[in-house]
Amino acid sequence: MKLIVGLGNPGTRYQKTRHNVGQWMVDKIRNSKSEIRKVKLHKTNIFMNESGIEVKKVVSDLDIRVSDLLVVHDDLDLTPGQWKIQFNRSSAGHKGVQSIIDELGTQEFWRLRIGVGRVPADKTANQFVVEKPTKEELELIEGAIAECLPRILEWGDAL
Repeated sequence: MKLIVGLGNPGTRYQKTRHNVGQWMVDKIRNSKSEIRKVKLHKTNIFMNESGIEVKKVVSDLDIRVSDLLVVHDDLDLTPGQWKIQFNRSSAGHKGVQSIIDELGTQEFWRLRIGVGRVPADKTANQFVVEKPTKEELELIEGAIAECLPRILEWGDAL
């Protein structure tokens, strides 16, 4: 069994913000016509910086090997429309991912990084990620999610 976790902040206030693109991916998988029998999907219901607490519990409850975990999250180092799948990488400053690494005691899990763009000079990272993307950014982010969906479905079926 594999587990795909979409990171994000809880509540409707944050639903459509850049920080919740991981949850958008989980929604896209759920709404796709594809059937992934070997994968559980989970959207975090805890604030981003505490994600590790919830992810550790879900991994434990479902008896998932950490190497069979895929964490989907926003990434400030990638432009909107870009995405990367990586294994056994550092958090690169993403506090939600760092929380997961700290709680699991390892970084030996998969990550799908979805670009949301660089923080403008007039904002902090904290401000930027909890804002909704512009219409143009949203189109690029949704395009990236659609583009990487087949790869994620393929990953889910590979055991």
